[in-house]
Amino acid sequence: MRLIFRAPQGPLAPFVEHVWDCVSEPGPLAFERILPIPRASLIINLQEDETRGWHGNGFDVGAMRCVRAPGAVLVGPYTRSFVIDTAEQTAVMGVSFHAGGAAPFLRERMDALSDRDTGLEDILGQSARSLRESLLDTADAEARLDVLEAWLLRRIGSARTHGAVTHALGLLHASPRAPRMDDIARTTGLSPRRFGTLFREHVGLAPKRYARALRFFNVVRDVHASRHVDWAAVAADCGFSDQPHLVHEFRAFSGMTPGEYLARRGIWANHVPV
Repeated sequence: MRLIFRAPQGPLAPFVEHVWDCVSEPGPLAFERILPIPRASLIINLQEDETRGWHGNGFDVGAMRCVRAPGAVLVGPYTRSFVIDTAEQTAVMGVSFHAGGAAPFLRERMDALSDRDTGLEDILGQSARSLRESLLDTADAEARLDVLEAWLLRRIGSARTHGAVTHALGLLHASPRAPRMDDIARTTGLSPRRFGTLFREHVGLAPKRYARALRFFNVVRDVHASRHVDWAAVAADCGFSDQPHLVHEFRAFSGMTPGEYLARRGIWANHVPV
């Protein structure tokens, strides 16, 4: 496998965590459960003009529902896990957005795109088709990343994430135990109702739902590389009231227990071999 990550500089930096390009050798059918990430990403399959995902809990793919989407998709902020077939993704590129970072590029309400994959052409039309065609015509990985970044720069223009949303995200990321949402709204000068609407529009999830998904994401990140996990300590560090609360939330977001995750975890924190 050859995987290249690049953290954009300049105007893209506040919105994009990194762009990436991955090429791997074709292999046998291999499914992976993708654990939810509460921010959007862009996935462009250069091998097949299709993206397939299986939805349902557990590890029996045959009992799940297969959803097909085009080769270039906007993966919305997810609060539930789903399964992919890695054999179809041997040449893939992507954009990982910061929370709230995708909305300025799409000019769409993110809450209409959450918990699903949406064909990029359905959102952007010919611009999305031209992007994938340009990437297919570019042989060098670094050059493909240049093409992708240039496309993002053309789309961003002068758009910005709303200041109240940026402020709220800063508060939610600063402390594992999220402040009360009414208190966050008060610091923005907005009513709780207006704040909630604005947050969903830019981030894709309600503020409280986002805070819960962020706690889960932080647990997965923190325990992935650990050989021995003190779950009570993890619960305290990541803002849960106690260990049973952590277990309940872990199962709600991933469809598995923390112990099942540790037994099955793979190379990447949010990819679990099925």
